[in-house]
Amino acid sequence: MSSSRSLVPLWVRSVAGLLALGNLGYGLMGYLKPASKFPALDLTSPGALDAVHRFAARNAAIGVALCFLVLVGVPETIAILMIIRFLIEGQNLILSMIGGAGLAQLAVPAVFMVVEAFIVVTMFRIVAKRDAAL
Repeated sequence: MSSSRSLVPLWVRSVAGLLALGNLGYGLMGYLKPASKFPALDLTSPGALDAVHRFAARNAAIGVALCFLVLVGVPETIAILMIIRFLIEGQNLILSMIGGAGLAQLAVPAVFMVVEAFIVVTMFRIVAKRDAAL
């Protein structure tokens, strides 16, 4: 396990750690102050509040998983979670486009997708190089 950990570059750990803290913070905000994240929703409705809590749970779970993976540092698992984040950001990008978001709002998920794709490619290269040496 420690040999796999040494394969993951520090910059990947740093970026994944920041994403982990962001996801965790965003998830906790969804629980503690849901109105701050979704001001347009009527949170007196149990269905809307349940949807917000599910959204918060997803983000908190991804944050906890990323925190763990940053500490453990196995390239394959980091790549898998980054692929999941990439797909979620792609969904956010598509929904923002459908909702008529401006260019600035579309740039945020697009930038995250580029960063996540770069990490996935880096992790695949590390695994390929490691496996070729075996």
